[in-house]
Amino acid sequence: MRLTNLLRTTVSAAVVGTVAFGFAGVAAAQDQEGPTTIDDIIVTAQKREQNLQDVPIVVTSLPAETLQDAGVRDIKDLQILTPGMTVTSTQSEASTTARIRGVGTVGDNPGLESSVGVVIDGVYRSRNSVGFGDLGEMSRIEVLKGPQGTLFGKNTSAGVINIITEAPSFTPGYNAELTVGNYGAMGASGSVTGPITDQLAFRLYAGRRVRDGFYDVDTGDGPRSNTDDANQDFGTVRGQLLWLPNDNTSVRVIADYTSRDEYCCTGVQIRTGPTYPFIDALSNGTGQRPPAAGFGPLPFSRQAFANRDTGQEIEDKGVSIEANIDIPSMNATLTSVTSWRDWSGDIGMDVDYTGADIAYRPQDGGYAYTVENLTQELRLAGQNDRLDWLVGLFATKEDIGRTDSWWYGPDYTPFLSLLLSARLNAANPAIPVSPGIIGCFTRPGQTAGLTGLQGCLATGGTGRLPIGPGGALVTVPTAQATGPGFTVGQGYQDAYEQESTSFAIFTNNTWHVTDQFDLTLGLRYTMDEKSVDGLQRNLNGNGGTCAAAAANAAAIAGALGAANAPTIIGNFCLPWSNFAYNNRTVSESFDDGEVSGTIKASYRLNEAIMAYASYARGYKSFGYNLDRVQSGITPTASLLFPSEVVDSYEAGVKMTLADRTVLLNATYFDQTFSDFQLNTFLGTAFVVESIPELTSRGIDADFLWFTPMDGLSLQGGLTYTKTEYGEFTAADLSNPGNFPQLSLLPGATASFAPEWSATASINYDRDLGDNLRGGFSLAAKYMSDYNTGSDLLPYKQQDAFTTLNGRISLGSADERWTLELWGQNLTDEEYVQVAYNAPLQGSAFQTTVQPNGTYYNPALDTQTYDAYLGQPRTYGMTLRIKY
Repeated sequence: MRLTNLLRTTVSAAVVGTVAFGFAGVAAAQDQEGPTTIDDIIVTAQKREQNLQDVPIVVTSLPAETLQDAGVRDIKDLQILTPGMTVTSTQSEASTTARIRGVGTVGDNPGLESSVGVVIDGVYRSRNSVGFGDLGEMSRIEVLKGPQGTLFGKNTSAGVINIITEAPSFTPGYNAELTVGNYGAMGASGSVTGPITDQLAFRLYAGRRVRDGFYDVDTGDGPRSNTDDANQDFGTVRGQLLWLPNDNTSVRVIADYTSRDEYCCTGVQIRTGPTYPFIDALSNGTGQRPPAAGFGPLPFSRQAFANRDTGQEIEDKGVSIEANIDIPSMNATLTSVTSWRDWSGDIGMDVDYTGADIAYRPQDGGYAYTVENLTQELRLAGQNDRLDWLVGLFATKEDIGRTDSWWYGPDYTPFLSLLLSARLNAANPAIPVSPGIIGCFTRPGQTAGLTGLQGCLATGGTGRLPIGPGGALVTVPTAQATGPGFTVGQGYQDAYEQESTSFAIFTNNTWHVTDQFDLTLGLRYTMDEKSVDGLQRNLNGNGGTCAAAAANAAAIAGALGAANAPTIIGNFCLPWSNFAYNNRTVSESFDDGEVSGTIKASYRLNEAIMAYASYARGYKSFGYNLDRVQSGITPTASLLFPSEVVDSYEAGVKMTLADRTVLLNATYFDQTFSDFQLNTFLGTAFVVESIPELTSRGIDADFLWFTPMDGLSLQGGLTYTKTEYGEFTAADLSNPGNFPQLSLLPGATASFAPEWSATASINYDRDLGDNLRGGFSLAAKYMSDYNTGSDLLPYKQQDAFTTLNGRISLGSADERWTLELWGQNLTDEEYVQVAYNAPLQGSAFQTTVQPNGTYYNPALDTQTYDAYLGQPRTYGMTLRIKY
């Protein structure tokens, strides 16, 4: 075969091996069953093939066999094998966030780029959600911890998930997989590979998976008909060509397409607050989970409430071309990676996640976003006896489109009325709790007195006052709630277009000072330019209710007190109902450059032990908050937030022991993030604040043992992390008005930052005789307690938990067929992915500083809390056929 000849004769066998075997390396190519000694583990963390133990970076390397045994199909599944990493989804699978060492970017806002970069077959995916999907046939995954900006570019300030899929082979082959499981799970996938000519090979993969939802949904007022949620229904296809035109050149072309059409994701009440009676009154059925005694935490349940659909349609497609050209005269390789990707998501949403018809977003394109990205990378890498050198450039053009909408249900106006009147009733019991007082505040020309606002509120909006003869009730027109409420139907439709261009030049060079001592220097300069244009439009008279209430500010102040008037008017002028957004245009542009880089020193004490120390500076680009953002009731003038940078120091040791069969690595890290981009939901809108300082310090450790028992290997990892915000005050924020909702952060442990995180896995596979092969695997992950909300409210705390995956297999010795019984989350661990404040359903933070020095007082917390839950126990059977 031509490929065999090339591997024997080309100046750089690694060039062909890199492409032909999907960056898994020549060693892995020679042993498709996976590594059997530490020397077999090849990684490309520094954009060149190296043994894992020679790389002065914290890398968790996971071969295909380990990934398959742990049931890894996407980056969320990857968590169970990677200590110190969490991956969560919120209102849809389009809102996916990866975090490493407690640092990551909430994925709900497409204006923010990722802190953890996702790279698939050399192509950078600019948002975690864009990299979330069925990964198909994987060769290996490398999780690089800490800033990797020199070689992987911006937006890798916390780390990189580097995914390498299987490439075409010149040896004909096919495989197929059929899966069935609980929750109605069914899946089928298959691939075929082989030569087209002696210079051209192909691989084609396709997969389809369906599953019922994990939630039972009470549809309340309707019109939703689906009674489950978080289902699965997607298909993917990936085609590849590998062209080897001569002994020095290889070209790999990949085209892929994925489509999802699912229902996801409803929130579930984990604490129901005092607003429950209003939801109950407006909904068919209870409308949400009834509160616990004393409004305490609720028992874990997958019972959800949503009267509106939560559909999601996601489409992801792209093409990449990677060319590698050996230059024998320079002992170098020129690499070109070109890619085009197009991602779109269209989402439906029940905003309040109750059975009442309060607010929603239909799945009609009005609540969606798109990401189109074109990238080009060029690298020239070579080496001699003393120097491994690399220079390159990278350019990208990205277009993001976002649409945002809001629809009022018929229950919105009476619900807001019940909320307002309940607050007024608590201060003045003479004012009844009523669903009909909105018009009291919005009646044109309203006055403060008994025949105006005061009388209207006292009668619940009826205007029936005891001012007739003998105290008889008389209807007073000026005391009736005749002002406008909120129009049922669409309230607004906004559209944003963000254009980005980025250009970078970089170099990474390792000087072999002696046979034992290496120095690595990397530098990168990145220039970013971004612009945003948007149109914020109120529809169907939306904003009129806000304007009417604002026009009556004097009457409201006269009747209820000047200090209370801004808060009351603010309830009428929330971001979705504010008249200030009537045909408001947004147009901004900004450009900035940043230097990032690294310096590393490594010393090999002997053949078994290498020690290293490093410094790295990472960079995450500035951006725009593509949302309605306001201070009080005034829209924020600029949506821009600044760049985030990190300075990271590491010192570690890598040990290869027991005749090269045991790996034991440990690293101390100290990272300081400046202007950390915090994206948080304040109950009414997402805001982005730059927190002055976030530190992440701790230890990473990894262990791997290829035991003397044939087919038995043990792998594990441990991460201790202390990720904390620095002290800051309101004056340190871009919008000081956000400080009350962030007042729990100064000096506190960041969200999604468990102090301890540990993984362990065991894999056993061997011949059983009679042409049979069998095995089993177990993979477990432990995380200590952590908070799942970016505002750190106590009700969002997740207790420590452990998840366990397992698999038992039996098949033919030549692996022509294998039958597997598998289970994910075998102990059915109940845990929360993300907890959040249910919109309009109570309040957690107060308007004044509380005795504990923050704006939070648990005794005054009336907030209803919802959560997106982790997956339950799933189990099933998979049949694999291979040739």
